[in-house]
Amino acid sequence: MARKGPSPGRASQLLDWYDAHARVLPWRAKPGVAADPYRVWLSEIMLQQTTVQAVKAYFEKFVALWPKVEALAGAPLDDVLKAWAGLGYYARARNLHHCAREVVSRFGGRFPETEAELRTLPGIGPYTAGAIAAIAFGGRHAAVDGNVERVISRLYAIETPLPDSKPEIREKAQALVPEQRAGDFAQAMMDLGATICTPRDPNCLICPWAEHCEGRISGLAPSLPRKKPKKKVPTRRGTAFWIERADGAVLLRRRPEKGLLGGMMEVPSTQWGEAPASPEAEAPLAARWRVLPGTVAHTFTHFHLELTVWRAETVQDGELREDGDYRWTARHDLSGEALPTVMRKVVAHVLGEG
Repeated sequence: MARKGPSPGRASQLLDWYDAHARVLPWRAKPGVAADPYRVWLSEIMLQQTTVQAVKAYFEKFVALWPKVEALAGAPLDDVLKAWAGLGYYARARNLHHCAREVVSRFGGRFPETEAELRTLPGIGPYTAGAIAAIAFGGRHAAVDGNVERVISRLYAIETPLPDSKPEIREKAQALVPEQRAGDFAQAMMDLGATICTPRDPNCLICPWAEHCEGRISGLAPSLPRKKPKKKVPTRRGTAFWIERADGAVLLRRRPEKGLLGGMMEVPSTQWGEAPASPEAEAPLAARWRVLPGTVAHTFTHFHLELTVWRAETVQDGELREDGDYRWTARHDLSGEALPTVMRKVVAHVLGEG
């Protein structure tokens, strides 16, 4: 008969480990110092589907530009998107800006303390609300991210594949949260998953919960959590148009606010689809084109993209299409534009071609 795993009273084991081994992170408050809700919220939004290492520099840049939520709320969205460029999942940046404004307008610049109220804000879902409520305000909430899902799946030898196991994982995680130091416990769980209970080769010998871990005892730990087979990622294709004026300015276009890469700038392109698009019909203007060798490849969450790049050799007389928000940007200013990673790859492809 399987054991039940550690009870909430065993939280002290994990907290003792955390006191000795906690990661030093730019958004994490020092021991004995109250956490700043703004920094907790900002880091949690940035960390969604992104690694700690990738987030550090972005976080430090954001707090240098906008040290308080009021400053971020007052910033132009374009500036926020530019600072975010390269971090990916750009809806997060738009929601970040929208959320900052909501905190200022609805709550006077103070983040609400309850999980329920936090979830009413843009871009804050169950995990992020739980993390902020616990870390910033000491609320007894489980913050269940991918690291915590892995820890709990192994701790209780949960063999039901994700995502079907999520409700059970959340229930068991919540039962472990202590009445005191809930914020430290949440961060300890994250650190345990990130540094010891890793996806491959978990270091069970130094885990503070090794003696209670049903996954380790049964030998299942390295194979948990189970996951349903991934669906094959489809490939979409399109054409990007590089148009450069005689003065060196390059034509960019703002993508629609809603949808993939919403509000970001792009090198104008055709629609992206499984079948090749008709480039001439979707080009921003009439030109004599040269097709650059090779393609630009980028993988999004749900599909792989391959872009062919057409470069305008001679622009013919005529107006730009009226179906887009176009603007000309000097070559040397491209690095400061809110270009998503895939479009920075297009720029590098063109500039590398000479």
